[in-house]
Amino acid sequence: MTVSTFVFIGLSFTKPRTHRIFHYITAAITLVAAIAYFSMGADLGQTPIPVQFERSNPKVSGTPDNQNREIFYVRYIDWVITTPLLLLDLLLTAGMPWPTILYTILIDEIMIVTGLVGALVQSTYKWAYFAFGTVAFLWVAWTVTWTARKHALSLGDQISRTYTICGVWTIFLWFLYPIAWGLSEGGNVIAPDSEAIFYGILDIMAKPVFGALLLWGHRNIDPARLGLHIRDYDDDPATTGGTHSGPHGEKGTRDGIANNGVTPTTAAPATTSV
Repeated sequence: MTVSTFVFIGLSFTKPRTHRIFHYITAAITLVAAIAYFSMGADLGQTPIPVQFERSNPKVSGTPDNQNREIFYVRYIDWVITTPLLLLDLLLTAGMPWPTILYTILIDEIMIVTGLVGALVQSTYKWAYFAFGTVAFLWVAWTVTWTARKHALSLGDQISRTYTICGVWTIFLWFLYPIAWGLSEGGNVIAPDSEAIFYGILDIMAKPVFGALLLWGHRNIDPARLGLHIRDYDDDPATTGGTHSGPHGEKGTRDGIANNGVTPTTAAPATTSV
């Protein structure tokens, strides 16, 4: 995670500042994950929770001598930050409208929080939270695989291909996370060490590998094609002291585009009655 963070940040310097948004988002994902794995490696960010299902396997917590299981809540803190960023990477690639992006991120947060609550609950109520999270995940999966894919198709072959590869990769991996949850925090079937390996492999594939696929796909894509009109400081007349007059002589505009990124409405010419 740490190495990929430095790689993604390093690659950002090969692009103009106005083209680095996906590098920054992707590097933030692996940076947060690196801190989370540092915490888990130090056996921090966890709490013992009485298990619902006791197992005969001595390697699995919940034996008569130890009826608690380590729940690493720091993993969920990681996910509650990084999964919205992953979706932001994907949905911006598809050129999705901001209301849809924000609502999808909200549903994603529900998915993660219900997973955490379910992991911390001892009784069978944990499976109700698992069900809530699964429904939320299915909604996110529908948005990524159907709605956003249609948006990406309308933006051309290169954008559509990049989105499809990264979107399918992400949703395929995300389908495996509920299985890992059911075998570990949920059903107490596998030991915490096996849980860490399971989640670790998924996280590597879903974050550094995803990031590499995404940035490779974006290497020749101008963010403006996705509706991301990002202005650098030297494009701002207020900073450089220059003025760029629009078609009607407005100061602080450039090519008829206002400083806030909104195209001013052209007034109809006045008519004089004779």
